[in-house]
Amino acid sequence: MFSPVIQSLIAEKAGSFIIPASRIAFVEDENPLYHAFLVLTKMKYSKIPVLDKEQKVVGLISLSMITNTMLTPDNIVIEPLSDLKVKDVMQTKFETINFARTNLETQLHLLVDNPFIPVVNDNNVFQGLLTRREWIKAFNYVTHSIEEKYDITKKTLQKENPIT
Repeated sequence: MFSPVIQSLIAEKAGSFIIPASRIAFVEDENPLYHAFLVLTKMKYSKIPVLDKEQKVVGLISLSMITNTMLTPDNIVIEPLSDLKVKDVMQTKFETINFARTNLETQLHLLVDNPFIPVVNDNNVFQGLLTRREWIKAFNYVTHSIEEKYDITKKTLQKENPIT
């Protein structure tokens, strides 16, 4: 469990943890694979969310997932970019969170192994991304402001006097 002091300081920045959906590059599951390839390449992202027609997150797609479809044992072919759809290649097992229902500690644990976590509402509609980068910025804020907001003293262990 987080220290209440640390949790309080992190909570001051919690609103900035989420990058809103309106600022996130994504593709739809029915898009041709070449569309995802272009988005990832032009935007210089390594991985982006995949949404369905109802704006629900159904997968994640990365440049490496796409290029793996293009590699043969002795050549690189571009046909899969036109022949396949995003849903044929995307990662379908991934974490999502409902930001209002997920505590800070759970968020942090998920971000240890993931650079971002898609954020959904109660209807699983995409709301944005919780990113490791924004979390680290919040931690940086804590480390630089804790002594300005709190008096910190070091506790010392007191040894009990043995009864003789």
